[in-house]
Amino acid sequence: MSDVLVVSEHRRGELRDVSLELLTAGRELADALGGDLHVGVVAGDVERFADELNRPGVDRIHTVENGEEFDHTVYAAAVDTLVDRIDPTAVLTPNSVNGLDYAPAIAERLDLPLVTDVLGFAYDDDSLTVTREMYGSKVETTVAVEGDRFCLTARGGEFAPAEGVGDAEVEAVDVETPESGARVKGFEEVGGGDVDIADADVLVSVGRGIGEEENLELVEELADALGATLSSSRPIVDNGWLPKNRQVGQSGKVVTPDVYIAVGISGAVQHVAGMKGSETIVAINTDPNAPIFDIADYGIVGDLFDVVPELIAEFE
Repeated sequence: MSDVLVVSEHRRGELRDVSLELLTAGRELADALGGDLHVGVVAGDVERFADELNRPGVDRIHTVENGEEFDHTVYAAAVDTLVDRIDPTAVLTPNSVNGLDYAPAIAERLDLPLVTDVLGFAYDDDSLTVTREMYGSKVETTVAVEGDRFCLTARGGEFAPAEGVGDAEVEAVDVETPESGARVKGFEEVGGGDVDIADADVLVSVGRGIGEEENLELVEELADALGATLSSSRPIVDNGWLPKNRQVGQSGKVVTPDVYIAVGISGAVQHVAGMKGSETIVAINTDPNAPIFDIADYGIVGDLFDVVPELIAEFE
C-alpha cells in the first residue's frame, strides 16, 4: 500500500496538459513512498491516451473504456474500482472542474483526507505535508495530512510535464457503472471564444495600464508582430474589453507558454497564480517596484506607449 494512482484528464478528444504534469507529481510522491506509479485513463480514446501517458516513471496504465467524455458516475465508479485493485496510498487528480467533481466523492466513500489545489508536497518520516494557497492566493500555507492514505487535487501549471517514452504495462479494466438518475448526454461550451490561451506558445497579456479600450489596438499589433495570442488580466475582462476566455489568473485560466509578455500588469497574486509557470516572463511597467518584476526574467521599466511601438518596429 505504497503506490500512487494518478487519474488523467481529457477534453474534446485531447489529453489535457495537467495529465502529464500529474505524472511528474505522482512519480515524485511514489518515489518518496517507495511504491509504483499507476495511471488511470477513463473514457474516450483510451488506447491513444494511454500511449501519450506512457512516459518514463509510469509503471502501469489502467484503461477504462466507458463513455466518451467526463461523467461523474463513470469516473467515480472507475476510480473506486482502480483503488480496490491497486490499494494505493495516494490518489492524485487534477484540481479542475472535473477533478473537483469526483475527488470529494471518492474521498468520502473511502474515508480519505482530501486536500485540494495542491502546489507542492513533501513526504518525510511517514508524514505528508502539502503546500497550498489561501485568502485569494495572498498567503501560502503548509498543511499536515494525517492518516496512512490520502487524496490530493493538484493545480495545473505547478509541476513540469513528464517527457520521453516509457515502458509501462497497459491493461484494460472492466468497470460496472451503477445506474444513476443523471447522465451526461453532451457538452456545450458557453463563452469559450475563438482561442484557448492555455494552448498558446507565446502570450502577450495586457493589464489596466493600457488605460482605455481603444489603446488595446497597440498591444494587438505587438501580438500580431510576434505571432502571439492576446490575453489579459481580470480588469480588462471586467471592463468588457476582452472576453472571459482571454483572462489569465486564478479566476481565469492557468497558462504555461514558452514566452509570456505582461504589458501594463502590476502582478497581483491572483494574476501571478495563473502565469508563473511560464518558461520566460517579460514585464513592461512604469513602476519599478511592481510585483510582476519579482517573477520576471526580463523587465522593462517604462511607459508601454513608448516601449511597445519600439518592440513592434523591431519584430516587424
